[in-house]
Amino acid sequence: MTEPNARGGPPSLDLVAFDMDGTLVDVESSWAEVHHYFHDSNERALQAFLHDEIDDEEFARRDVALWRTHEPDMGVRHLRKILDRVPLMPGAPELLRALKERSVTTAIVSGGIDVLAERLGRTLGIDVVLSNGFETDRAGRLLSPRIRVPIKGKEGVLRALQARLGVPPERTASVGNSEIDVGLFRASRLGVAFCPEDAQVRAYASHVVEERDLRRVIPLLLGSAPGIG
Repeated sequence: MTEPNARGGPPSLDLVAFDMDGTLVDVESSWAEVHHYFHDSNERALQAFLHDEIDDEEFARRDVALWRTHEPDMGVRHLRKILDRVPLMPGAPELLRALKERSVTTAIVSGGIDVLAERLGRTLGIDVVLSNGFETDRAGRLLSPRIRVPIKGKEGVLRALQARLGVPPERTASVGNSEIDVGLFRASRLGVAFCPEDAQVRAYASHVVEERDLRRVIPLLLGSAPGIG
């Protein structure tokens, strides 16, 4: 655990939770990236979900059903091939390196696809990766969804992680870009709206970063950013 601020200010951070899509990676949605690959859209399922007509599992099932119209044997290998093209958000390696140097635990708390989240965990050295995926058969074909992070339930997921790690909200920060990340902010002392998509995430944030460069988040979390002007 890090020590309290030597200057008598707020305690230092022990945990930073990140949204993934639109925050750690420079795409709006990992799910939508797969639809775009097939030149298709899940707009009907999205509207049904937003109007509470279907839950997260059914939303994911409809996505897979759509993918199978293009690739009947859609599996993890193909999913990984598609999502391996997704670029990191500029500044992501520098931000994660700065947090690691301060011994801050980092986590992804995302409703996005675990194939991508796990790649980020490996490449960026993120300590905890919580995201959504699928059961598979022996050939790796996608079966039923595995929902670990309900899209509208991120706050509960983060609070459960805090309890497991023994980290209170006062020593937690979170970084996200959309309304569904407000739950992360509610469970954190600091909430950074990164290139925010909507007014609600702005309203709940402690800080707002408009530039698509995660290095701009470093001084907000750590209080200093050598070489960042």
